[in-house]
Amino acid sequence: MKKKIVIILSYIILFTNSNLFAAENSKILKVGLLAPLSGKYAELGNSFLYSLQLALEEINDENIFILPRDSGFNNKEKLRSALKDMKSQGIKVVIGPMSKSDFDEVKKYNDMIFISPSNITPEFEGNVISVGISLESQLIALKKFIKKQKKNKTIIMFPKNQYEELIEKKLKKVDFSNIRVFKYNSDPQVLTGEIEKLTNYAQRKKNLELRKKMFEDKEDDQSVKELERLEQLYTLGKINFDSVVIIDFGNSLKSVLTSLVYTDVNQNDVLFTTVNQWFDESIFYENTIKTLYYPSINYKEFKKYNNKYFKTFKTFPSEITILTYDALGLIYYAWKKNGNVNSTNEFSFKSKIKGKIGTFSFKDRKVIQELNIYKTENKKFTKF
Repeated sequence: MKKKIVIILSYIILFTNSNLFAAENSKILKVGLLAPLSGKYAELGNSFLYSLQLALEEINDENIFILPRDSGFNNKEKLRSALKDMKSQGIKVVIGPMSKSDFDEVKKYNDMIFISPSNITPEFEGNVISVGISLESQLIALKKFIKKQKKNKTIIMFPKNQYEELIEKKLKKVDFSNIRVFKYNSDPQVLTGEIEKLTNYAQRKKNLELRKKMFEDKEDDQSVKELERLEQLYTLGKINFDSVVIIDFGNSLKSVLTSLVYTDVNQNDVLFTTVNQWFDESIFYENTIKTLYYPSINYKEFKKYNNKYFKTFKTFPSEITILTYDALGLIYYAWKKNGNVNSTNEFSFKSKIKGKIGTFSFKDRKVIQELNIYKTENKKFTKF
């Protein structure tokens, strides 16, 4: 643990001293980093530092210098102190912050640009550009995928919580056609009953029992075979949708998937899709679902990044740090292209930008990621 702290501190000293020496050189790119380098989320902040070190090595330009400062987490005092120090160092572009509450604070520094790895909004928000994997980007990818699969009766499912309004706004922007919205209770005991109603489970189960009775007293071969077939079923009758988009993650997502399978939703007829997945292998052990599709970043690049990170630092990175890696590459591209980075206008690229996570497009002051569709099948992540 001590060795790790020494390494991290050496980065901070190296980056800081480099900036001080570089202040005399006008042909340099100075980038600030706002990260929680102490406290509860220090491990995440330190992971950002490691990620930027890898990015610096790949870019291999001695004219780039990083100035990291501890902004804490939802700590206004630390954030203001870090911003004040960066401004005194002549920093014009900063990677960070993470949380929405910090956005309002950094917007006061309108002579600086902030590239946030958050996924709060794809639109440029004043002097803040979020490059995280936005819900809008994921919904756009799923809309195209569902259309290609020729599905036209889609249920959009999400829990009843503080994000309902945000999700509904994003759905309107993406403009899904022929969809129904289904909001559910995250309590598994309540959830199953809600999904039973959604899938008309009770009636379909009754249909099966009635159908079986028609053949129970018959002895001809055809009736016997039909009864044998019916005995293998749990319900009888189709449901009124052919695809689902579950906007959820973690155990809550698994509860929804389990409930859908429990109510006998045929996985051969219904396309199961979701969002917010970072190749979480725990989904493999949710054996109720044979195949689950979702949009995500480039899996091969993600694995290469993780392996390189582990080989260099003997630990695995937090998932979101790959966004920090790409953020530095994006800033460097804008700087080389324009000769400076003084406003968000320098990030309104006409051409698409390829990063580690995939391809970005910048249009109408909005960041959209072109995501791949992956499926989980046989304990593997496969690009579809």
